[in-house]
Amino acid sequence: MSGIAGIIHFDGQPVELGQIDDMTSAMSYRGPDGINHWASSSVALGHCLLCSTSESLEECQPLCNEDSSLVLVVDGRLDNWRELRQDLLREGLVLRSRSDSELILRSYELWGEDCLSRFDGDFALVLWDSRRRTVFSARDRMGHKPFYYHWDGKTLAFASDLAPILALPWVAEHLNTGMLAEWLSWEFYSRDETFWKEVYKLQPAHRMRVDARGPQSIQYWSPATGAILSYKNDDDYIEHYRELLFDIVRRMSRTHGQLAFEVSGGLDSSALFCVADSLRQSGELHASEIKGYTLAFHGESDANELAYARAVADYLGVPVLEITPTAKPLDWYSRRAAQSKNFPGFPNAVMDIGIRERASAASSVIVTGQGGDEWLQGSRLYYAEELEQGNWRQLMRCLSIDIDSVGLSQTLHWLLRYGAFELLPSSMRQGVQNFRQALSPRQRQPRNWLPPSMYSLLQDRRRSFSGVQAEQGRLGQRDLQQYLHEAFDVHSMELGEATSASCAMEERHPLRSHRLVQFSFALPERLHLRGDRSKYVHVEALRNHMPSIILERQSKAEFSSTFRGQLTQMGELLTKELPSRHPDWVSSHGIGRIFEDYTTFTESDWRQWVLWCFFACDSISGLPGEQ
Repeated sequence: MSGIAGIIHFDGQPVELGQIDDMTSAMSYRGPDGINHWASSSVALGHCLLCSTSESLEECQPLCNEDSSLVLVVDGRLDNWRELRQDLLREGLVLRSRSDSELILRSYELWGEDCLSRFDGDFALVLWDSRRRTVFSARDRMGHKPFYYHWDGKTLAFASDLAPILALPWVAEHLNTGMLAEWLSWEFYSRDETFWKEVYKLQPAHRMRVDARGPQSIQYWSPATGAILSYKNDDDYIEHYRELLFDIVRRMSRTHGQLAFEVSGGLDSSALFCVADSLRQSGELHASEIKGYTLAFHGESDANELAYARAVADYLGVPVLEITPTAKPLDWYSRRAAQSKNFPGFPNAVMDIGIRERASAASSVIVTGQGGDEWLQGSRLYYAEELEQGNWRQLMRCLSIDIDSVGLSQTLHWLLRYGAFELLPSSMRQGVQNFRQALSPRQRQPRNWLPPSMYSLLQDRRRSFSGVQAEQGRLGQRDLQQYLHEAFDVHSMELGEATSASCAMEERHPLRSHRLVQFSFALPERLHLRGDRSKYVHVEALRNHMPSIILERQSKAEFSSTFRGQLTQMGELLTKELPSRHPDWVSSHGIGRIFEDYTTFTESDWRQWVLWCFFACDSISGLPGEQ
């Protein structure tokens, strides 16, 4: 299920022999269990298969209906496959296999484009309709499966990777300086652009129809901001969350082999491992066995979480394998960028490769704890929320809990800052914020390492993308809306997916399930954060399923050492060689100052990201100085 590709000439031109083969060959690592193609004159589709469920062992894509008028390729998985199958059978449809791909094809036949509302899972799909001469494509709600495409006015080319598209003879390799400006400034806006002009990505939660007139995309899902959970007591909210989390993990556990888990020792990944073990003991897990993996940072206090991971292993009586963090040389990143035509990754993400390589011997699925910080953390905006709704009883309860946790002075500050202030008219709030910024020495970094032309381009993008219109909801949903529209999140998930796929592994993220995101939007903000306890509903729901040392943990690991070991050795490259190669990208003096400050200060900050992005962007460009 790990890669799709296709070429559709809407002008009727035949697809040249070998072009679709070249596309799938360029991402053959996505198809350890087979690569297949389908072609008919002006259309050619390819599929790279990674079997990650028992049903996928019966998979054969591209998949056609009986008269080949519909042809599907999909990289993905349906977590509600059982219910969807029953719905289709009740409608009288005949299913030829147990594969998820047939469920998708039959759902489209029955419900058309509205079938997406019935899918729960991760997917990037393309369906060619020869009768209408249209392409229907879609991407899952949270963007866990990648989808890149190029349209030149007559031909659609798409793939799970950038490189196969850029290798096509009619696709020019012109760097997108707008995206370079975002990465070089560490300031992200666009969710649908790539490093290359005219090569785009379909945004998460979007579907796209393509015909001879070109592509038209539309968002098909967003959390319902008006949905509010309203229970009489906290225990009901906690029970609701517990049932939801157990159900999500149960559904995502479907695999034909062992189920691998990242178990860092943090609250999120440890919780999922503990939930899976509870489901295993009750016979509800859709996997034969679970195994945990953790990184062994011996002797590094900021990164070393072994004590916590071992506590989880001891609590469950289930082994957690300790894996040495992966450290790749610089030329590995350069080669990877040149080959993939994409960002090669960050050292603090590449360090997990060893876990995936080790786990792939017995599993094709790894479960991560990503998403907990975004969707469960919470904010002090519960003060504004309770004031706005006139919930005086709950407001007094919040005040009492916070006073007990942090004292009267800090609590009153929170009440004013995150309560009364947030209810002022927007013009007044903006005026106060502008005044505070004028007095504060810590204003937004001026990005003075960018030359005027690049900085001007960045400012244009700030203006163009500043008007993202999020659906209005409760004040407590403001941070959730920001997470939902975060551009870097899209890039980050795609980079992680590609890394796992290169190890023949499929990532699954229960805490990024759209169902959990919807729950988070509907949950009163006071249930997210309480006193000094973030992720309150999550902690309370797992009170009897995890060791206390994890439940009470407030610290987080810090992995800047993975950057420092590389960057401190790159002075000549970053401050002289690359600035001379790309004078239109960065100022030699500005980037030199960043490097000097980075090596002087021991604390991790934004500088490490800017320096690494400069190196990575040079590696992507391939041709020195080409814009």
